Amino acid sequence: MTTLAASASDSSLPSATDLTLPAPPKETSSSSSHNNNNNNNNAEPFSEEQLSNDLAAFLENPNLKAALADGSLDLASYSSTVEGELAELETKCIEAYREKTQDIANLAKELETCDGILLGLQEMLLGFQADLGGLSGDIRQLQETSKTLGIQLHNRKAAALGLRDFLGRIILSPNLVNTIVKGPVNADFQQAIQELTQLYRDTHETTPQEWACGEPPSNTVAGKEMQAHIQQLRLVAVSRIREYFYQQMSLLRKPQTNIRILQSHGLLHYADLYEFLMDAAPDIAKELFKVYTDSMAKTLYALFRTYQAQLIQLDATKYAATRQDVLAVEDAYLRDSITTKAKKRVDVFTLGNRANVLNNTHENPIVAYVATSERKTFPYERLLKSCLQHLVDAVTNEYVVCRQFFKRDAFEQIFPPTLQLLLEQLENYLFGCYDALCILLMIKVTHQFRRSAQSRTIHCLDSFFDQMTHLLWPRLKTVMELHLRSIKQATPLSLGGVDLHAHYVSRRFAEFTCSVLLILQKGNKPPPASSPKSTPRKGGNMDPPASMTPPPPQRMISISSNAPATDGKAPPTKASAGDMLLQDLNELLDEYIALLERLSEEHTVNIKKIVFMINNLDQAVCIFQERRVAGGKELNRILEMLMLQRELFVEEELLQGFSKMIAFVQQTEASLATGQATDATVNIQVVEALVREFASNWRSGMEAINRNVLSFFSNFRNGMEILKQVLTQLLLYYTRFQDVIRKVYKRQPPAFAKDLVPTTVILAEIKKYALAI
Repeated sequence: MTTLAASASDSSLPSATDLTLPAPPKETSSSSSHNNNNNNNNAEPFSEEQLSNDLAAFLENPNLKAALADGSLDLASYSSTVEGELAELETKCIEAYREKTQDIANLAKELETCDGILLGLQEMLLGFQADLGGLSGDIRQLQETSKTLGIQLHNRKAAALGLRDFLGRIILSPNLVNTIVKGPVNADFQQAIQELTQLYRDTHETTPQEWACGEPPSNTVAGKEMQAHIQQLRLVAVSRIREYFYQQMSLLRKPQTNIRILQSHGLLHYADLYEFLMDAAPDIAKELFKVYTDSMAKTLYALFRTYQAQLIQLDATKYAATRQDVLAVEDAYLRDSITTKAKKRVDVFTLGNRANVLNNTHENPIVAYVATSERKTFPYERLLKSCLQHLVDAVTNEYVVCRQFFKRDAFEQIFPPTLQLLLEQLENYLFGCYDALCILLMIKVTHQFRRSAQSRTIHCLDSFFDQMTHLLWPRLKTVMELHLRSIKQATPLSLGGVDLHAHYVSRRFAEFTCSVLLILQKGNKPPPASSPKSTPRKGGNMDPPASMTPPPPQRMISISSNAPATDGKAPPTKASAGDMLLQDLNELLDEYIALLERLSEEHTVNIKKIVFMINNLDQAVCIFQERRVAGGKELNRILEMLMLQRELFVEEELLQGFSKMIAFVQQTEASLATGQATDATVNIQVVEALVREFASNWRSGMEAINRNVLSFFSNFRNGMEILKQVLTQLLLYYTRFQDVIRKVYKRQPPAFAKDLVPTTVILAEIKKYALAI
């Protein structure tokens, strides 16, 4: 016992206050279920797991753990000690409670007071809860009332909207009626007509639609009553619109009227009014269309007739070409007292700057009164171009106006009189026209404006351009035949004789041929494959007609005759009008060369015949070069003949001074070729005489050649070329002469060999003449 007491009083051991058993663990679901299954067991069995947990808790105390480790702890005495301490603590707790009895009583009273206060608050809150419950009911009632009022408001608004829409569809406002009946025709009037049109549709529409009022106005009594009033107002509107358009169209016939401004501001600006007429009064719309087309037809006819009359006064070629102005004109006409200078005239056959008419299709037309005041004149093809410019512009303008205003084309109603006038005036001009260049230029101008109209998708002028082409091509063929016949029938007697210089026919022929070729080559770029404004015609295509087919590769010809194609078969092979024109030029060239040969026969001396041919051919070549005509078969053929005639002249000229040497060279070279020429067969005296004769006469012979060439050829450059060619050929003959002597006397040169003139000396002399050029 002493040991236990000592051990219990040991300060190292924990006291009762220090040892606190851990709270027993909460009952698990398994233990709960166990208690439910075993209702007779009041206490939970002590499990090994709980024991292990308690021991682990005790061992956490370091003092207890140390006591257990050294074996100094007596558990029995320790337990009694703990119980004593617990009893002591209980006594102390009771004493402390007794000391605080008054405080506890005061606290109890305060709790009772608080309970009373809280009870009053509870009753107050319950009252508030009851009041709030009443307010919640009122709010719900207000919400229901508000929802009902919202539905009523929505229904009233929908009804007001429907009624407003309905009334707006059947009621004619005073402002609308006043604008249509009394107001001027302007933008407000146009707006009023649109509103009237909408009213008419609404009051006559019977098909079911989404109407705001729920019922189409035409199905209501009010709507049916308003139909008569709206119809009456429509009649008033039709009358006013008809009167307005009549006034505008009557202005078209007045002189000094700007038609395009009138069309733009007086008609196109009010195109909606004409649409109204087409719906409200189709007969009046047709009547206005007829009035407009009649007015424009007469106005355009008068304008073009006046313009054509003014242009005729500006024609610079009115008296330029007559029937006698052909390539080979008779001498009797040349000797006429009135036409003494006709022989020198080549303006009919010279193109000059007339081809500029083909440069720009969009060139400004001629202002007739300005040109008249400035005393300007123009070739007829320029006048035709100006007229066609106005025509294409007028047709384009009317096409746009009629499509936008009348919603239809009016070409057949407006332009036939004007087109007939232009064709008649062209035919009258062509009846007395003998200017082939003018006719060909007009063909090209016509072709250009055809393509310009097609680029604007204006195809209604195609037949007009075809008729123009059918007038121009036959006349051109007739004039070409006149020129051809004049050359065929020309004789030296009818032309008044010939001399060595170039004949005037050569200059006329060359100028005429160059002019024709330049016209054919000018402005022949093919049109683009597609154009932003070009659209194919319905049932057709954008290919140009046969009169404007592309040129063949060897010649830039853009205008050809019409060749109809057989249905389902390839078109028959037929030469185009451009090809036939080239054939006429070739035939003209053949006849020109034949005429030169006939004229050359007037000279009895052969060299003069050759000189005459060279002068004429050279003049033709010079004109081709001056006009910068690209090389063609016409120029090539003339050059070939010129080269041939030059070669003939060279031989003829050398034969006059060196015929013996040339004949000896030609004969001996032929004998050497057969092996018959030797020093024994060749007469040495003849050779010696030829050597000495050439050595003494070659300089004078060159001077004679130079004089002859300068006297024969008027073209200095041509003469110098021929002179060089003659002297060069002379040097070649003399070189061949020396070669023959060497071959014949190859064993031993003869004694006269020292008299041979060195070729270097002759060449130096030739160079002197060359430097003089």
